[in-house]
Amino acid sequence: MAEASIHPSASVDPSARIGSGVVIGAFTVIGADVEIGDGTRIGPHCSVHGPTKIGRDNHFHGHAAIGGEPQDKKFKGERTELVIGDRNTVREFVTLNRGTGDGGGVTRIGDDNWILAYSHVAHDCIVGSHCIFSNNATLAGHVEIGDYVILSGFAGIHQFCRIGAHAFVGMGALVNGDVPPFVMVAADEYGRPRGINSEGLKRRGFDAERIAAIKRAYRTLYVSGANLADARVQLAEMAQSSDDIRAFLEFIESGERPLLR
Repeated sequence: MAEASIHPSASVDPSARIGSGVVIGAFTVIGADVEIGDGTRIGPHCSVHGPTKIGRDNHFHGHAAIGGEPQDKKFKGERTELVIGDRNTVREFVTLNRGTGDGGGVTRIGDDNWILAYSHVAHDCIVGSHCIFSNNATLAGHVEIGDYVILSGFAGIHQFCRIGAHAFVGMGALVNGDVPPFVMVAADEYGRPRGINSEGLKRRGFDAERIAAIKRAYRTLYVSGANLADARVQLAEMAQSSDDIRAFLEFIESGERPLLR
């Protein structure tokens, strides 16, 4: 692979480790303790502060602010990190912050995500792979996002909340509780569950039988009128014949915040 291409106006700290084929645009600043993997492109007017590790073949568009200090008053300058995987697309003015010392120390982003303009990932968040964050989607600190999650424009996720794999959060929804896997949330003051993300599941190869089982689990939890304890008993029985419902139930049972209902 070709050597890195660095615009003459860019500022790159001598300690930064730059992989083969990396492109760094005009007026971009790469700080100390930054590692950038092969084939990654960083557009003009970006900033990347360390400690930050970026994988291969990512594309950061103009004015992205990567690896900045956490926006948390408890942060006292301790060493914390941002770790980004491979093949992510990060659009204009996105902000991705490092972790905090008392929050695990690492903000982590997986592979093959699309993070669109003005989105924000705060300190100590864990983002899976194959996610889409539409414009202005915002994560507060300590949020966990599963794989294949879609956050629509202006969606906001409260600190310490978890969004399960394959969930869909609608435009402008403000989420202040855990969202189980597969569930679709729509705006109504704070977002409320509005069915499962069936169209997204079809696109990812879920067959009709799997989707029907997930729908039954959703109805048990959200439509049947059963209290949470009784719904858990019913879901446990259903989980014996469905890995998807087992994942659904495990997510519910492992939460620290109230379940979004």
